[in-house]
Amino acid sequence: MKTAISILTPIAVASCYKWLLKKQFVTDITESGCGFVMKCYICVSKKIKMKVLLYPLWLLYRIWFYMLMLVPIIVLFPFIFVSILSEKTYPLFFKIARLWAKIILIGMGFRYSIEGDEVFEDGKSYMLVANHTSMTDIMLMLIAVKNHPFVFVGKKELVKIPIFGFIYKRVCILVDRKSSKSRYEVFERAQKRIQQGLSICIFPEGGVPDESVLLDEFKDGAFRIAIEHQLPIVPMTFFDNKQRFSYTFFSGTPGKMRAIIHNPIETKGKLMEERHHIKEEVRKIILADLENDKK
Repeated sequence: MKTAISILTPIAVASCYKWLLKKQFVTDITESGCGFVMKCYICVSKKIKMKVLLYPLWLLYRIWFYMLMLVPIIVLFPFIFVSILSEKTYPLFFKIARLWAKIILIGMGFRYSIEGDEVFEDGKSYMLVANHTSMTDIMLMLIAVKNHPFVFVGKKELVKIPIFGFIYKRVCILVDRKSSKSRYEVFERAQKRIQQGLSICIFPEGGVPDESVLLDEFKDGAFRIAIEHQLPIVPMTFFDNKQRFSYTFFSGTPGKMRAIIHNPIETKGKLMEERHHIKEEVRKIILADLENDKK
């Protein structure tokens, strides 16, 4: 409805001015002070028409994304199924997941660039945190962290996605944010995964904020787990995912997709009371990247 109004408004106004000229209520658009307004509406009208032409392309681009998500899963399903039968085979699943992520990003025309992936030490678990703006954050995270298998902590609602949900609930730590019991169980499941030598990945904003928000406030969960298990926290900044493939359906474009992996912030010897300070420190690092990139 809003789109229809935005398209029709400039056309209606332009028609109105033509009618006024014809009836000689207005003899000269420039003299009447309406010329500038008329030009503005014509310009807006052209832009809207151009945007309307892009809608079919955006629709095809979205469909193509979901095809790239599902087709590799179907093709690789025998290997995926074997890799999720046991928690011991998770490193195999992680390699398959990274291949899946590469297929999607390359297939969508995203040229990813990762800076700082040398910060990880072998045999060490980490808490990975990043800003969250797009579905492609999952794929970029999988590609950014090469030889360090990790587990996502994600919202329970994604289980409802056909095929993807079947795998998701077997390899991720699910959280129902409406349930305090579920949030407590996350800590227990995370502990089990850490003991297996895996890292944990959480998007601390707790969801995808409104597109006008550069970086939302962080929730405590990631920092509680990190301090409780003395995990170094690795801040990561994703610069272009919102522009490349936001949650606005009719949007998106191929192009660069950059990520920076910052040096770990140690939590060894830190107390739970210090989590707010650490949380703000991590947020400031990511926010500074995003603000400097906009300049």
